[in-house]
Parts: sequence; C-alpha cells; structure tokens
Amino acid sequence: MTPPTQGLIAFAAHEAQDGRLVEATRLEECGPTSSRRGRALRRSAAGLVCAVGALSIAPAAVKGAAPAGRSASAGLEFLGALRGASGKLKAAFRTPGEPLIPQPPPGLTALYEPDHGAAVSSPAFDAPQRPGVYKVAVEVHEAREVVEDLRVVTLVPFAAKKEGQIGSYRLGQWPYERGGTASSAYALPAGFVEVTPENRSLPVSEHFTLGDFLTKDQAAVWPKYLLLHAELVDKLELVIDELKHEGYHVEHLAIMSGFRTPLYNQAGGDTSGRGKLSRHMYGDATDVFVDNDRDGRTDDVNRDGRVDIRDAEVVARAAERVEAGHPKLVGGVGIYPATGAHGPFTHVDVRGRRARWRGTGSG
Repeated sequence: MTPPTQGLIAFAAHEAQDGRLVEATRLEECGPTSSRRGRALRRSAAGLVCAVGALSIAPAAVKGAAPAGRSASAGLEFLGALRGASGKLKAAFRTPGEPLIPQPPPGLTALYEPDHGAAVSSPAFDAPQRPGVYKVAVEVHEAREVVEDLRVVTLVPFAAKKEGQIGSYRLGQWPYERGGTASSAYALPAGFVEVTPENRSLPVSEHFTLGDFLTKDQAAVWPKYLLLHAELVDKLELVIDELKHEGYHVEHLAIMSGFRTPLYNQAGGDTSGRGKLSRHMYGDATDVFVDNDRDGRTDDVNRDGRVDIRDAEVVARAAERVEAGHPKLVGGVGIYPATGAHGPFTHVDVRGRRARWRGTGSG
C-alpha cells in the first residue's frame, strides 16, 4: 500500500480489512493510474474525485468516530459558492427544505446540528424543515468534517405572520400584500430570520452579525424577525475590500439602518426621505458609514480634516467599483449629507438594477 499521508483520507478508505478508516495518498483528479488496486480505488471514488477534487477530511480515526482536524473550507470546494464573491460570508439563508447547493457531489451527506435538539441529515443537502440556526458538517461514509465558520439559517415562512405580526413582534404590511400588481422586485418575502438574544451576535460574514441589520425598534420584544439577503452582505464586504485597496483605513463599516419593517418604515423615527417602496423593507439595502472609533459618527475617511459628504462619496465610489467587477451585485447607491440626527452616509443595496441619487433625508 502507498505510505499514508498525514491529514488525508482516501474515499475508498472503508475497504480497509480491519474495519478502520485509514489514511492514504490523495487520489489525483480523474488522472490515470498504473496499479490494479489503484484503478479499483479510483473506480470506487471517481464520482467524488471528479466532482470536488481531493476532499480533505481529517487524520484517520476509528470507524464511527468523528475525526478532528482541519476546517472543511480547506477541502470542500463545492461549498465555496456559499462564501460569496468576497469569500467572507459565514451564513446561508434558506427556506425550509430548500437546497443548500444546487447539485451536491454524490456520496456526501449534510448534517445540520441545532443548538438544542437532534441533528438532521440530508443526502440531498436540503435545509432543515424547522426554522433556526444550524452548524454544518459533511459526512463521507463514517467520517465527518465540521464546517466551523458556516451556519445554515432556516427561515420562518412569511405565512407565519398573522395580522401584521409574528408573536409579539410587529412588522406591518408589505406593499401589495393586500392586492395589486407588483414586479418581482416587490414580491412578498419568502421568510424571516428569527433573531434571539442568544443568536443576535451570530457572524453572517467577517465584519457583520445578524444584530447589525435589525430594525431599531421594539427593543424589549424577543424574538425579532429580520429580512437579510446574503448578496447584500457580500457587497458590503467587497466595499470594505475596495476601500482598503484604495488605501483608506477601514476597521468598522457601521450600519446606520439595515432591515426596516414596513411598520417602522412608515411610522418609526424620522421618515423623511423614506420611499413607500423602500428596499430596506426587503432586506437588500443598508445605510453605512466608516466608523473606526465606533463613536456612532462618520469618520474623516478621506483625511482632509473635515467630516462631510465627501466622506460618503468615498464609500459610494467604492460601491461603484464593486458593481463594475461584480455585475450580479448591481443595485442602488445613494449619497446623503449630515443632518442634526446623523453624519453623512451612503446607501448601498442589491436591488438588481442600477440606481443613483443624492438624498436629503434618512435614506
């Protein structure tokens, strides 16, 4: 047998005579092999090797035990799409039973583990039926690899909203919910993320958490409900990357306003400048500003000695460059000046079509 290589398990490892999982040299992707046993091993693993290359599982372990070791992100290339164009997403949002990925490689099983209760397995990689936040592992035969920095969030269906609220949390009515013709851009949401005091700090990407995007009302009411598009988070991460690439110092991109329930959008706080069809109500829009010192006010981003609308323009130009490089993330970019209530900020969304404006209100 070929000498073992640390940290790799051949897909045919279950054929070992002593019933243990054994380590073996990585199988080359779909290439020729000269030995008879090598050809047999390749036939048993060909589907996986050709689909995802070399799958890194962990050092060898007794059959039935979960091997410890490397993050699956190092070897499970087929999950890469869940990381977004930025490569920094850490959460995937799905309706109950919706596929996590369109065509999972054969022979793998997704294992979803909630904070409380039994784990749920799915060879088809469908999201769990029960709404909640799940850790993800991938099983190959009896070996298991946990994806440490990725969570699957199963949404609470929109139908759970009754008379404008879910439980004690008030959301209101979406445009066209009571009738009328709407374009697909204003279709009713599929479902909501249920946010609790325990999961509000859950990272959805390298720089953002669930709590960052919550509507700023009903402070004492839990759970809260949130709409959030992964594409929006991806775009914000790319904006940070672009700002850094251009030489700007960015440690914290603050979200002044993320998701707004229709109730809040129509009646909460300062409503000047809020459109009746605001993208904030659909979970694909944010108002942001650079706030490295986290004092709640826009920083002097361009280092000209002043904090003014030019600092918001720096962020807007970064969003423009992101859209140029990633057309699927096209959307709105609005520039807003300071008011007595807030400093200058930039609106960024992923509505699916280009829109540009200069505002005067609250975004």
